Amino acid sequence: MLNNADKQFNLDVRYLRMAQIWAENSYCHRRRVGALLVKDKMIISDGYNGTPAGFRNICEDENDVTYPYVLHAEANAITKVAKSNNSSDGATLYVTTSPCIECAKLIIQAGIKRVVFAQIYRFHDGIDLLKLAGIECVQIPDAI
Repeated sequence: MLNNADKQFNLDVRYLRMAQIWAENSYCHRRRVGALLVKDKMIISDGYNGTPAGFRNICEDENDVTYPYVLHAEANAITKVAKSNNSSDGATLYVTTSPCIECAKLIIQAGIKRVVFAQIYRFHDGIDLLKLAGIECVQIPDAI
């Protein structure tokens, strides 16, 4: 029989795998990132990195530099839940790559209490800020 910690770990791995599949929707070439917001074992929002609504689905210029208006997966998931009847307060964010500093600020303001990720983003300041805010950060590198 599995204990609660083992059950949570198994759920975390499954949701991260689902976030990885969701990342496949991204049109970005440099990095495809997927995110799921989960509350009470229900997916309440999802997102992947890409351009805002109404823009062409091209994320990088001819020099492979990401356009500044491209939204991160976390931002897409958080803004999507804001347009719904759901609340992200107390939710867990599953994201394939750890959040940047800008997304970390959104996560804090959205009331998300836990962030589970697989890969570490090249800058660690987002994770550092989340930890400073008391948000639980869990890396499961072998999940995807």
